[in-house]
Amino acid sequence: MQKDRRLKTFVECILFFPACFLVRLLPRRAALMLGRGLGRIAGRLLLSKRRVALENMGRAFPHLTETEVRRQVDGMFLHLGQSAMEMLRLDLFSDDDINEIFIPTGLENLREAYALNRGVILLSAHLGFWEIGTFLFSKLGLPNDFVTKSMRNPHIDAYINRMRESAGGNRIDSKLGARKIVRTLAEKKGVGVLIDQHRSPNEAVSVPFFNRPAFTTPIIARLAMKNQIPVVPIFGFRTRDGRYDVQIQPMLFLKDEPEASVEQNTALLTSIIEEAIRHDPTQWLWIHRRWRTP
Repeated sequence: MQKDRRLKTFVECILFFPACFLVRLLPRRAALMLGRGLGRIAGRLLLSKRRVALENMGRAFPHLTETEVRRQVDGMFLHLGQSAMEMLRLDLFSDDDINEIFIPTGLENLREAYALNRGVILLSAHLGFWEIGTFLFSKLGLPNDFVTKSMRNPHIDAYINRMRESAGGNRIDSKLGARKIVRTLAEKKGVGVLIDQHRSPNEAVSVPFFNRPAFTTPIIARLAMKNQIPVVPIFGFRTRDGRYDVQIQPMLFLKDEPEASVEQNTALLTSIIEEAIRHDPTQWLWIHRRWRTP
């Protein structure tokens, strides 16, 4: 088994690094066009992923016809292809690119939260270009770390994380996240978290998500409640001209009172994410098996 894993890791590296090199040589517009093409192909070849996406979106939006659901899922694969290209070019964004490509709305909301000097939880999801938080706000003078999962291939994982950390933020492994999140918040920095993926029932709470129960991490709600850390929802939507509409919502504080529970506050945060997904469903990760309740 270990030998098979080493062989798979080697083959993945042989395929990944030359492809990554070529993508980084392309102008950004050409890379995005390539990403759309690859996304269209993936949408036709990855049949199991497509079935999951069709089922998830169909149940989340029962009013849509089958044709409309297929069209939305097609759009999702195009979006994921472009996002993959952006991911491989994270450290190539210059200061001029930051000003031209990223259009922050509500930046004052984030600055106001930082000014409280308590640390800030940057709430987001696998929506739009979710890697924005790994570099944009650090470049704008608002330091933040970010929580991510480790990839199975350690060489690709290390490479991607070097790009993520190129703007000054530090990656926090989700498996060891709570303690490091607390430490980062104690340093009065921000922490970017995505809480829209399934967690095992023994470490999660069940909350409504598109009218279906979904196991969700309660850690963020618990930390925000206990320490009264401001939570700022942030979502970066891709626009038709290839830029990003970065929507920064007003900060909120989660009540830490007898009538307020961790489940209720986790449900509140999840409802914010759901509302953002409804803004453009094609930009969320519908291929993830989000609903796995018994």
